[in-house]
Amino acid sequence: MNLSVIIPTLNEREQLPLTIERLRASSANLEIIIADGGSYDGTREWLDSQPDIIVINSERGRGKQQNAGAKIAIGDVLLFLHADCLLPINFFQLIQHSLANSETCGGAFQIQFDTDFRSLNIIAAGINVRTRVTKTATGDQAIFVRREIFEAIGGFENWLLFEDIKLVSEIKQRGAFKIINENVIISARRYLNFGPWRTTFLMFALRIGYWLGVHPDKLFQRFQDVRPHLK
Repeated sequence: MNLSVIIPTLNEREQLPLTIERLRASSANLEIIIADGGSYDGTREWLDSQPDIIVINSERGRGKQQNAGAKIAIGDVLLFLHADCLLPINFFQLIQHSLANSETCGGAFQIQFDTDFRSLNIIAAGINVRTRVTKTATGDQAIFVRREIFEAIGGFENWLLFEDIKLVSEIKQRGAFKIINENVIISARRYLNFGPWRTTFLMFALRIGYWLGVHPDKLFQRFQDVRPHLK
């Protein structure tokens, strides 16, 4: 299995090095692609000093950035990773084992927050139950997909929100979507900044809006960026 890891970035100088360090700790032979949407916080300067990372410029927007990264990727499996998410050390083997079944088109991981608050643990448990029952995932769960399936789908929608939900839905129409019983450690910064339960209810309300047919770009107007300089 040749794995390309595609990370969209926008002002992630604080979080990105930890994410890259975890990828390197796996000792897997990876292609790491950063699709940057115009960072100006030192992210690009740090990336310039990392010879094992491919960096491209992209129009801003997570869907657009991930599509741009996928376009130049050489792997037969694509892993889309957020800049503030830490994969389990053995993620490569876990993905490889999942895709050993030819009927599996893609998959994702469960989650754990990087902060041990009771409310966040409850929220993470709820997300993981939903993930296992519905076989769905969001972008912070490290979605992976066979390259030919991704290309057949046509990639991500160029939406500002829920492009990940749409992709998973399309993958499931073409075969099995595997939920790996290991956790990606995700940043709790949004939940801590806006409040755990307030954030949870907002995300649920936005998802209901999406199910009711409201365009994701319109829903995005209710979605504040957690990075202060991008709000």
